[in-house]
Amino acid sequence: MRARVVYESMFGNTAAVARAIADGLRTYAEVELLCVAAAAEMSEPAIDLLVVGGPTHAFGLSRTRTRRDAAEQTDAPIAVDIGIREWLDAALPVPRGSRAAAFGTKAANPWWLPGSAARGAGKRLRRLGYELADDPVDFLVDGMQGPLAQGELERARTWGERLAHTELDRLTNRV
Repeated sequence: MRARVVYESMFGNTAAVARAIADGLRTYAEVELLCVAAAAEMSEPAIDLLVVGGPTHAFGLSRTRTRRDAAEQTDAPIAVDIGIREWLDAALPVPRGSRAAAFGTKAANPWWLPGSAARGAGKRLRRLGYELADDPVDFLVDGMQGPLAQGELERARTWGERLAHTELDRLTNRV
């Protein structure tokens, strides 16, 4: 089975979650891990599962403005012109039966804060014609810039492993 994980990250938290998910997927799959800027430069792959994730900004997927705001808060290089929102909006519809999953990071406190990049990515993936392999999943970050809440990297790795196992079973039983 082949999987591609595409992520957007501002402060490194979503990138860390994406790596953990990719590690979990690798138990059953060949995995390619790409930041969204690199994915935008590549052709559409022949894969069995696409996993997409980004940080929650202003109650959903980031926008150019929110990425600029984040870039002002860190010395780390941030791709301001492209994020998961723009990458998915520019994607072509996919063949029926294509599978995907969505994840995001969001602030753990306040716990009641609405919005989710994971849900936004999931909606866009469905609009493109993907069947979601699982409900969109949020991983929690302490504060605006992190770090990740305790146990979230292990939860991400476990989720990736479960996704891969489920999809491999689905592919095996389909043959």
